[in-house]
Amino acid sequence: MSVNNKGNYGAGKLILLLLNCALLAIGNCGGPLTMRLYFLRGGKRIWFSSWINTGGWPVTFLPLAAAYFHRRRRAATAKRVLMTRRLFGASAAIGVINGLDSYLYAYGMAKLPVSTQSLIYATQLAFTAAFAFLLVRQRFTAFTLAAVALLTAGAGILADGAGRPAGEASREYIIGFVVTVLAAALYGFILPLIELTYVKARQAITYSLVLEIQVVMCFFSTAFCTAGMLVNKDFQAIPREAREFELGKYKYYIVVACSAVVWQFFFIGAVGVICYGSSLWSGVIVAATLSVTEVFAVVFYGEKFQIQKAISLALSLFGFIAYFYGEMKSSSNKDQDLQIPIPENI
Repeated sequence: MSVNNKGNYGAGKLILLLLNCALLAIGNCGGPLTMRLYFLRGGKRIWFSSWINTGGWPVTFLPLAAAYFHRRRRAATAKRVLMTRRLFGASAAIGVINGLDSYLYAYGMAKLPVSTQSLIYATQLAFTAAFAFLLVRQRFTAFTLAAVALLTAGAGILADGAGRPAGEASREYIIGFVVTVLAAALYGFILPLIELTYVKARQAITYSLVLEIQVVMCFFSTAFCTAGMLVNKDFQAIPREAREFELGKYKYYIVVACSAVVWQFFFIGAVGVICYGSSLWSGVIVAATLSVTEVFAVVFYGEKFQIQKAISLALSLFGFIAYFYGEMKSSSNKDQDLQIPIPENI
């Protein structure tokens, strides 16, 4: 299966697409919640939090090993095609950019409630759409444009300060808001950049290769964040922070480990959806599931659910429905176009 055959959804490709959609949704809901728990219960190290975001990359070796095993069973004599230097270099560069995005995201999460931060971050869809048009010539339908407008507007109404935590200075909230928008813009650039990397790669993009790209990206993201931790002396502070964590020392490390694993679900799902769908498709799932994250934050963390957030959530859900309705309608029209008319008997 190759990224170049996006229009032909065989059973295997559809299963992989749905599986990666599920991983992306789980990671995009669980990742912000576990990261916010770290900050709520006494965590203060932003570089360390950004490191957690990508530091679980060895988890990817599990599905990667399964993909290799499956490939060997189906084609025992097939030769192993290694990642080209060009593809490795592109993946490494994207990884460094992703490391910067992880830091910006963690900084915003430290300053804002997860319900507010998640809805603001949904603006990444507008940036994804713009960069997808510029980089990979993404085609837009009326439903796609409506979805982007609704999801972006849903996040935009929070710019007036709705959801600012009690006692949080207006300046801190504004900084958190601006940094989160910057993180959303950068991630909106990363998704189409990954798709462009697939398109420009001079080799077939199989699922095992997609996972390899994911490993390289997260390795260099982690290296970038590790450098930040060294400069900020986070490694020396971790034992002390663990002892002072409100939930206890051992639960501190459990929260850190769970966060690292869940975020890998997010990254594995994102690169998979881009491969078998598109960068815009991945962006829509991220934007839509962030609304679900907002609801979980209200339930589990007792965050306030103001009228602005209710309107934002409604707009996001309508945008999600509009996008996938447009996708189904477009797919139905393509199927009709592909039907061969049978001539009548004369």
